[in-house]
Amino acid sequence: MYVAKMMNKITLSVCIAFALLSNPVFADEHLHWGYSGRDGPANWGALGEEFATCKTGRLQAPIDIPLGLAIQNDFPIKPHYKSSSGEIVNNGHTIQVVLADGGSVNLLGQDYAIAQFHFHTPAEERVSGKRYPLNAHLVHKSTDGTIAVIGIFFKVGAENAVLKNIFLTMPPKEESIPLTEKFDIGSMLPRSLPYYKYAGSLTTPPCSEGVSFYILAIPLEISQAQLNAFQKIFPLNARPIKPVNGRMIVYSR
Repeated sequence: MYVAKMMNKITLSVCIAFALLSNPVFADEHLHWGYSGRDGPANWGALGEEFATCKTGRLQAPIDIPLGLAIQNDFPIKPHYKSSSGEIVNNGHTIQVVLADGGSVNLLGQDYAIAQFHFHTPAEERVSGKRYPLNAHLVHKSTDGTIAVIGIFFKVGAENAVLKNIFLTMPPKEESIPLTEKFDIGSMLPRSLPYYKYAGSLTTPPCSEGVSFYILAIPLEISQAQLNAFQKIFPLNARPIKPVNGRMIVYSR
């Protein structure tokens, strides 16, 4: 009976965490949070009881991925994405693209449906101290409620044609607008998909743990103008690096 109750609590926690990720309002609208000052990351855990994990959690994200500690495996990412309608959302914390039916990805033999992707500047994860100016988090959910996030780094270079319409039309204030054309997540991935995997959490309140991160090792490019357009709306929306705390880091080629 005790085990059953605990499993129910864990399942409920994961479902709540995914609902917060998928919803344009990341957390309780009555608990204001941000990226600076009193409501900034250093104080998230004290803003309300439901945010306590932001302070007490041991498997928090993002992290600086220590390459020297990574162990290797050979489990490839297997994308099965498809074109989907959707909307671009400015939720007050980031620009988020919510897809109606964007397909799925297979990770370690488990299928995860894509729900949305969003951006952080600067990139939230680092790799042995290296930080990129922007990253995207692609948020997925399996049928058992497990959450998996694929991370993509962006460096400044050529204009990103795949994301061009999104960067041109992203709302400067809190609102949602429909995508002007269907979007295929697969079109924004690099040609090969080596990755670093770690166990983490939501990087925004309530910082719920139990999230698996697959951070792609190959960065993509965006133009300086595209980066400027995002940073004009959100100059900084990245949570500071959290301790690794002995977590296993896996690298797959």
